[in-house]
Amino acid sequence: MKFTASLVTYRHPPAEIRALVESVLAAKPLRFYIVDNASDAELADSLAREFPSVEYVAAENRGFGAGHNIAIRRAMDAGADVHFVVNPDISFEAGTLEAIVGFMERTPDVGMLMPNTVGEDGVMQRNCKLVPGPFDLIFRRFLPRSWIRRRTARFEMHSADMTKVMDVPYLCGCFLAFRIAALRDIGLFDERFFMYPEDIDITRRMYSSGKWRSVFFPGATVVHAHAAASYASFRMLAIHCANMVRYFNKWGWVFDAERRRINREVERSLGLSGERP
Repeated sequence: MKFTASLVTYRHPPAEIRALVESVLAAKPLRFYIVDNASDAELADSLAREFPSVEYVAAENRGFGAGHNIAIRRAMDAGADVHFVVNPDISFEAGTLEAIVGFMERTPDVGMLMPNTVGEDGVMQRNCKLVPGPFDLIFRRFLPRSWIRRRTARFEMHSADMTKVMDVPYLCGCFLAFRIAALRDIGLFDERFFMYPEDIDITRRMYSSGKWRSVFFPGATVVHAHAAASYASFRMLAIHCANMVRYFNKWGWVFDAERRRINREVERSLGLSGERP
């Protein structure tokens, strides 16, 4: 299977993404697109000198999903079968991309996939989740963690067996592999979301398609440094909240029958229990 990859940057110094670029190129993708939402001439010049096989795209900053959509459309035109969406704060060992592509080739109904993700300390991150309600994405940001520990454990599927392949309705967008045929069916990232809920939205659409699976794949692991900008910056927190409001305006706030159906289905299939978000 032929695969491509894309990275969306915004004022990332070339040195910060060099190791990631080298890791992706070592797997010999059909194309590697770097979409620069800051249109930084220094970054463009550096990439051209160091990595002539990278396709640099200067783009207007319309957000994470819109940036990756530029690359995905080019990947479609290039004839890719699988496309990787990677964050600047990701690293992985040799063979990781090939293992994922091999799994997707053997499992033709997988429309999108997230591998196991760990922090720089090696601790597994909880990036497989149920479809969230407003409490899980907005209100919990302003409450003590001790008050919401049980609900968070259910939402983040803490009792799931992370050693097994699982069908999951919300996969974190830090590292995703998409089957191009599935994206042609369900559509690309929703560009109404500048940043944050685009991964929830596209996983939900994939899971609900009835044709394609959204899968957690423990057979490959990536390291995610997890910048968590919205916890460190009031501006990013405001962007986070505004886009979450857009997400719930689209799918429903308290009353979302599909959310309840999906979460019940996932809990039954994985042997989980408890309140549903």
